[in-house]
Amino acid sequence: MITENLKLEDLVTFQRGFDITVKDQIEGNIPVISSGGISSYHNEYRVEGPGVVIGRKGTLGTVHFVEGNFWPHDTTLWVKDYKGNDPKFIYYYLKTLQLERFDAGASNPTLNRNHIHKLKVQVPKFKFRSKIASILSAYDELIENNNQRIAILEQMTEENYNEWFVRFRFPNHDNTPIWDGLPEGWMTLDLQDVFSFISRGVTPEYADGSGIFAINQKVNKGRFLDKQHLKELDQSLIISREKFAHYGDILLNSLGEGTLGRVHFYTDQNERYPVDQHMSILRSKTKSMAFFIYMFLQSPLGQGKLDLMKVGGTNMTMINISDLRKFKVVVPHQTIIDSFYQINKTSIELKQNLINKNEILQEAQDLLLPRLISGKFSVEHLVKEEEEHLQLF
Repeated sequence: MITENLKLEDLVTFQRGFDITVKDQIEGNIPVISSGGISSYHNEYRVEGPGVVIGRKGTLGTVHFVEGNFWPHDTTLWVKDYKGNDPKFIYYYLKTLQLERFDAGASNPTLNRNHIHKLKVQVPKFKFRSKIASILSAYDELIENNNQRIAILEQMTEENYNEWFVRFRFPNHDNTPIWDGLPEGWMTLDLQDVFSFISRGVTPEYADGSGIFAINQKVNKGRFLDKQHLKELDQSLIISREKFAHYGDILLNSLGEGTLGRVHFYTDQNERYPVDQHMSILRSKTKSMAFFIYMFLQSPLGQGKLDLMKVGGTNMTMINISDLRKFKVVVPHQTIIDSFYQINKTSIELKQNLINKNEILQEAQDLLLPRLISGKFSVEHLVKEEEEHLQLF
């Protein structure tokens, strides 16, 4: 038997995080970890890394691992004492407990550390824990390596955009006259002039059982989609095909504070995900035009212009779809747009391939995790081999 029965407090001691407002923060490189993950960066830390943090208030039970020093926000609990355990093992183990089940709040979801400390848990024996952590960490390392490659591809694409459309060093720029501040053939147009379809997504009704999962604002991380936040729609909901994300669509967060204006260029060949009404879909007849507009909208200038479009109060900020259709953009000649797309097409495809590989790796790790923790997939023979090897020295 490679597992044993303990209380959670035998494995770890949790401590409540430290309050800090955005106003009190000074820009730095120390992550402030809130219940949903990194929320900002500060210039000082409260806890030395590596660390494990879980959501205490708001987003309950989410588990975050931090390599370096960090500031755990008041909305979290952080592990103060690992009781000799590998922090990575604790991170993986806590992910299996579904701690969101232990909501102790009345109106606001809250996780009470005194309650969860007393939880009775089944856990691998101490001698197996580091080995389990190392097996699972191998998947994270592969994913991180792919993420670094993705970042390089994105930097290359952004540099190409800046060279062509910020510094105006596009092909044959030396021979292109400038009229009223714009190269010849460039025009200022409304988005509705360059897109064949601009619309909000489907009004969602959520329920288990349909197998149809919607892309929402939380899924949209800008440069990628975090599909663990997909939400399942009610099977009775009738969804037109135009409300599904298509290859080459621009997806724009259009309702709610925090991520309003965040933009994603959809390059997944899988067109099975509808988009919910908190987001806008922009669809062009040509992928090249959509990609150019995406690059503009995610640029500092584009984000600044989107920010000026926000309307409403603090609890219901939005970008109106009618205003979005009239959003003005400077559009180069189509031949330049097509050329720009062609030189970046390989990077776009390579990036999506790496994203697909990461999803496969994550799915494999998610399947393996509960098997390792429960002992259904035993690491006993691996530990024994290591012990025998060490005895030779």
